[in-house]
Amino acid sequence: MPLTDTECRTAKPKEKPYKLTDGNGLYLEVKPNGVKAWRYRFELNDGTSRKESVFAIGDYVIAPKGESPEHAEERRKGRRFTLAEARDERVKARALVIQGINPAHHRQQERVKRDHEKAITFEAVAKEWLSLKDWEEITKSRRLNMLERVVFPKIGELPIKAITPMHILEVLRAAAQDNGPSVAAEAKRSMSGVFELAISTLRASTDPVHPVRKALPANKTQHKRPLSTEEIGQLLRDVESHGGRHETLCAFQLMWLTLCRPNEAVEAQWAEFDLEKALWRIPAERMKKRKEHTVPLPRQAVEILRGLHSITGKYTHVFPHRDVRTRPMVAASFRQMLNTLGWGGKYSPHATRTTGSTRLNEMGYSADWIERQLAHTEQNAVRRTYNHAEYLSDRAMMMQRWADMLDSWKKDLG
Repeated sequence: MPLTDTECRTAKPKEKPYKLTDGNGLYLEVKPNGVKAWRYRFELNDGTSRKESVFAIGDYVIAPKGESPEHAEERRKGRRFTLAEARDERVKARALVIQGINPAHHRQQERVKRDHEKAITFEAVAKEWLSLKDWEEITKSRRLNMLERVVFPKIGELPIKAITPMHILEVLRAAAQDNGPSVAAEAKRSMSGVFELAISTLRASTDPVHPVRKALPANKTQHKRPLSTEEIGQLLRDVESHGGRHETLCAFQLMWLTLCRPNEAVEAQWAEFDLEKALWRIPAERMKKRKEHTVPLPRQAVEILRGLHSITGKYTHVFPHRDVRTRPMVAASFRQMLNTLGWGGKYSPHATRTTGSTRLNEMGYSADWIERQLAHTEQNAVRRTYNHAEYLSDRAMMMQRWADMLDSWKKDLG
């Protein structure tokens, strides 16, 4: 006769182990120490003979009242089964036996497989994904920096198969709030790329980024409006009175004095500068267009750099990272400073170049000089082919006038 829950629950231990048979090879073994364990007796054909074996299913348990499905699943993972569940496990084991598979060996292989999957973390696959990208090293470095700041702290150590859309959504929301929509969009693209690699190499079955890909507003590229001269003055006064890192202030000033891109400023290296000649040669690998760019330095920029050299001159980077001095500061430092000062949402560091271009054109300077200063590529192919002029001396004069005007606006002299 099949067992009943009452028989299982009330079975008392004896001096020696004994069995309560349920049928179809399943029985409950009651041990002297009171433990009740489910066992399944089966015969396996190894091709020459049939060998009898016993598979240890797990311990008998009475399911708690009101147990949730999630808690029940966790309990079963701990190999603790009710009578009904033990019968289900016997059916699964029998299906393996029919295929000539020993259930005990199969469980061991599954455990090894799970342990292996746990070792395949998101961070490990992400770094492999980066190494396979045909990108410039500086681009890879920037992307890795973003992953280390935004993504890895939340999901880097998780097994890649364990990551859910909710994990991804938390990463994207935090990135949008703390780092801005552009970084959130970059994180989304990167995470999806990592899962694409994981799926193609059978280390994941789905991309959890896909279900939440439209959860945040689309990151539309916006050409920020140029600041007025009054706003420029107020911004520069606010930043100068900011009680944050001196290096952040200096990097921000260098960006305004040269109209370089934010990342070109924060990643500047001392080897790129000739302060005697007041020149800054940004190597091709650091430029958006992959072409070396020579920047004339106004007197104010040279003064800032000379003063900073006594502080960071022993490092490779002019503006080293606060925590890891062998690496450069990140452009997000500007955003954090601006948010603190109340300029977040009103002004983006990228609007510096738009502002400079607008004001220099209003001041009557040659569009060729301005475009060259901004390292913009000539759109006309014929003109681009024949126009190799750097306009260096002209740009030096223009940028000195620009720096003087910034000082004037900062002093609110108009």
